[in-house]
Amino acid sequence: MTRTAPTPPLDLFGIDALLDDEERAIRDTVRRYCDDRIRPDIAQWFEAAQLPARELAKELGSLGLLGMHLDGYGCAGTSATAYGLACMELEAADSGIRSLVSVQGSLAMYAIYRFGSLEHKDTWLPRMATGEAIGCFGLTEPDFGSDPGGMRTRAKRDGSDWVLNGTKMWITNGSIADVAVVWAQTDDGICGFVVPTDTSGFSAPELTQKMSLRASVTSELVLDDVRLPESAMLPGATGLGGPLSCLSEARFGIVFGSLGAARDCLETTIAYAQSRQVFEKSLASYQLTQAKIADMTLELGKGMLLALHLGRLKDGGKICNEQVSLGKLNNVREALKIARECRTILGANGITLEYPVIRHANNLESVLTYEGTSEVHQLIIGQAVTGESAFR
Repeated sequence: MTRTAPTPPLDLFGIDALLDDEERAIRDTVRRYCDDRIRPDIAQWFEAAQLPARELAKELGSLGLLGMHLDGYGCAGTSATAYGLACMELEAADSGIRSLVSVQGSLAMYAIYRFGSLEHKDTWLPRMATGEAIGCFGLTEPDFGSDPGGMRTRAKRDGSDWVLNGTKMWITNGSIADVAVVWAQTDDGICGFVVPTDTSGFSAPELTQKMSLRASVTSELVLDDVRLPESAMLPGATGLGGPLSCLSEARFGIVFGSLGAARDCLETTIAYAQSRQVFEKSLASYQLTQAKIADMTLELGKGMLLALHLGRLKDGGKICNEQVSLGKLNNVREALKIARECRTILGANGITLEYPVIRHANNLESVLTYEGTSEVHQLIIGQAVTGESAFR
């Protein structure tokens, strides 16, 4: 029987040769941080549905990971590809950790960075970059997820002030946030508002009984006559295009991040199959096992090549939203398939938190849905290639 030294799955695709020195260094730094800080405790955090989010935010800020692809205000100003690689390593530890970083940087910080006033930027971005201040992004509502244009949250003028009323749902970081970017209907269309969470009438009860993203803070936002000065409105955002552009930023991180979860599942499963003895030989030596591992390796590598291609397009200023949808649809869907297939190889061990596979699989069920469901991305792609909108 011939035995060869095993090759890590992504090494078959020569991925390292496609990265520059800075990108590899950022990836490796984030991987070491996750190995040292996240992996020893993540199973316990997931089981207990608790996360030391504020503590971790400051650590992630000290590494330069919060708003890392933004320029100025204490942000690292890295490439989009480097940001994607960081998301991959964070999600290889847990989707909840990547969500903490994504919502902070690609939703809350990005909204303020792109659409906010100078006062908004100076007040919030430096503190958010260090993790001293945490942000959340209020778009989704209990009855309006895939159709955010139907939101019922209203902002009405009262003299020189705005008064906000409404409810947002499934908001990552909501209960621990210092500032919320909230989108609301006005007489002039959808507008965004910078809402300090200590404002009277604002509350953010945490959502419990989740079976997915348990190591993540998920909340409802309740706005009950929240009075804000006129300056609270984001001056650069007009209509639904504002929040949707923020979602595209977050989706880009998911293109890479989901592959991190898949890679962790696959690497765990390969190591398990090599050590597990079945009928007096390793599980990895069976043809059925190798067929599964080969197919998963192929899909992981294809997804990685797609992610890197989209990263280069984004760094060159040539990416479009439809291309981000291609990446999000394919990579999350394939990552979830990989997690489920890995579970079959681990057998009963695959359902325990001793191994990360069921945790990743449960998390990916949420990743499949948030920042646009698979069906929404199918319709975005379908509209792009047919020229026909199927949304209405």
